[in-house]
Amino acid sequence: MEVINAIGRRKSSVARVYLTEGTGQITINKVDLTKYFPSAILQYVVKQPLNLLEVAEKYDIKVNLDGGGFTGQSQALRLAIARALVKINPEDKKTLKSQGFLTRDPREVERKKPGRPKARRRFQFSKR
Repeated sequence: MEVINAIGRRKSSVARVYLTEGTGQITINKVDLTKYFPSAILQYVVKQPLNLLEVAEKYDIKVNLDGGGFTGQSQALRLAIARALVKINPEDKKTLKSQGFLTRDPREVERKKPGRPKARRRFQFSKR
């Protein structure tokens, strides 16, 4: 099997995934998954598509993660892994889509408007 690559995005995070056959090793920016995401919840989020298809120990994953915070990065990585798994086996698409792992979350940060402290917040009104 050759290297399968896919991309996933969330907020301002970008995850580029390279999937090969192996033993289930996940390396993010040349660091192990457990060191990059110490939180068990974030590790669970990253492994969700692998656990759903029961292929967690079948593939080695190398990831380039860039931008955003840890939550956005973990969700971008989840999307990228799901897309790579669909490239390997298109029959898994229905299962992953039903769980929402192939849907890109479109929410982005709204820009700050002039004359306001934040995007929608207004300065306090004073009648007198």
